[in-house]
Amino acid sequence: MKLKPVNIGDIKLEVPIIQGGMGIGVSLSNLAGAVAKEGGMGVISAAQPGYNLPEWDTDPLGANLKALGQHIKRAKEISNNGVIGVNIMRASCNYDKYVKCCVDNGADCIISGAGLPIELPMLLMDTDVKFAPIVSSQKAVKVLFSLWERRYKKISDFIVIEGPKAGGHLGFKHDEAINLTQEDYDKEVIKILEYVHIFEEKYQRSIPVFFAGGVYTREDIDHYMSLGCAGVQMATRFVPTEECDAPMSFKQAYINAKKEDIVIVKSPVGMPGRAIRNPYVKEREKENEKITYCFRCLEKCDPATTPYCITMALIRAVRSETEADNSLIFCGENAYRLDKMTTVHEIFKELNS
Repeated sequence: MKLKPVNIGDIKLEVPIIQGGMGIGVSLSNLAGAVAKEGGMGVISAAQPGYNLPEWDTDPLGANLKALGQHIKRAKEISNNGVIGVNIMRASCNYDKYVKCCVDNGADCIISGAGLPIELPMLLMDTDVKFAPIVSSQKAVKVLFSLWERRYKKISDFIVIEGPKAGGHLGFKHDEAINLTQEDYDKEVIKILEYVHIFEEKYQRSIPVFFAGGVYTREDIDHYMSLGCAGVQMATRFVPTEECDAPMSFKQAYINAKKEDIVIVKSPVGMPGRAIRNPYVKEREKENEKITYCFRCLEKCDPATTPYCITMALIRAVRSETEADNSLIFCGENAYRLDKMTTVHEIFKELNS
């Protein structure tokens, strides 16, 4: 049975699957465009998308804004004007400039996590761009909805709940990310859904909720939709595809990973993250990396105390086919289940039938 389409305001997702944003350089226009072409929401990561442009070394912000605009437009072309979103970390410096770039270049949606995007409704005022926070608790939703309603008389168009099995940066403490069971976290998902429903009744409109984190099979999707979610967000499964923007060495790291290789790491963003425990990660467990240059990409990163430069650690993973072992490779808890290359079309065919 096919999955039920979902509306986000006046935007219709034919397939209620959001492809999670993965940076640096993992989900850009090629992957996002392919996902949107299949009827889902393709999501470009706004984390240093200009890393490969000539001006990156002298003007990283300018390079990022230029590349982000280009990738949004290209993804729209690839997808035949499908639904394209952008994931922007709230912890990023120049957050408002990235939001404006999305608006100016035709993005349909903005999804924002790694901090609470308190000012996002103001930055999108008088635009048609839909937005969603990434949250991991009912408490976070309450804080955001309360602030947004009081300050802007507005709340988000949809929500992404990110559970403890997700890849990249997590909204959990280290122990929570390891020890929370699905049954325990399902209770939190239901609490969030109940709270959101209060605002659906108040505003007389739908606020679709998507679940992210460890979603791998159609059974997983059906489970979260049975709880009341409108759909899911998936990222890890889309990495070993022909369309993924990362190099083959990055994709092969997923395919080669064993269950015991998937670990929680400390991130300069100030949150735990989930990644593959390769030689680089093992070395960082022993000592911090010496920082020789700061890109000023994160608001709260201190080069004097940070364990490593997350920008360079992530760039090395996608800039060279030979640097996979000397880089940070984020992944979801289920990355070890991947054992071969595939295509975006084949994934959608499997999940939506």
